[in-house]
Amino acid sequence: MLDLKKIRHIVMDMDGTIYRGKELFPTTLPFLDLLRQKQIGFSFLTNNSSRSVDVYLHHLREFGIFINREQMITSTINTADYLKTRHPDIKRLFMLGTESFRREMTGYGFTDAALNEEPQAVVTAFDTDLRYERLCKAAWWIKQNKLWIATHPDLECPTGEPTTLVDCGSITACLEKVSGRRAIVLGKPDPSMLDAIMRRYDLKPNELLMCGDRMYTDIQLAVNAGTPGVLITPLPAGQIENNIADLTVPDLGVLGDMLTNIA
Repeated sequence: MLDLKKIRHIVMDMDGTIYRGKELFPTTLPFLDLLRQKQIGFSFLTNNSSRSVDVYLHHLREFGIFINREQMITSTINTADYLKTRHPDIKRLFMLGTESFRREMTGYGFTDAALNEEPQAVVTAFDTDLRYERLCKAAWWIKQNKLWIATHPDLECPTGEPTTLVDCGSITACLEKVSGRRAIVLGKPDPSMLDAIMRRYDLKPNELLMCGDRMYTDIQLAVNAGTPGVLITPLPAGQIENNIADLTVPDLGVLGDMLTNIA
């Protein structure tokens, strides 16, 4: 059972939880101010690997949110950590990802294989600049049994625009269909993303609260890591099928009111 009195750190998803596209939710800044007042730590966590940490920090500053680099966790960081820990000899990657993603992975010590170079592994990310020839080459290397990692499972990225943003999970599904193989999928709901935060801040699972708007990534992450999870949705809890969240609220403002009223 969720005990808000024990919470020492709150982890928040970004798009769909603190903002939607270019629109910051009105409850976000007051909620962050409340956490600072109550001396509750916080971090932001996103599966969106199309942007680097530096780009995210700049994006947050434009909203008036100023944080340290260690407070920003992405599926790109998770992917680099996985490779360094589990496959330290692998350095040359065939990457399906944005220039920002490939540049950040290069900064972590990996090289980006060209179309005519044999990679040690294939990594698929949220590639908003996806090129057909690179998609085909990725499929070829996957069919040659190269190690294959997907940064996260999201099928689409939230947007306020009248379009569907095809995300990493959908690109991965295409490659799985053509290759007959399954990728190693990282990012939320992989519990290692929250495990790293708990180690960094010396937290017990019941002292960390995960907040997000997606059941199959954000809340499943909380379940997998053994931490409480708060689902952010305008839908009443009773109308949500298979709701595994410990708490369901329409926005962070309601959660803030609950934290304020703790005796």
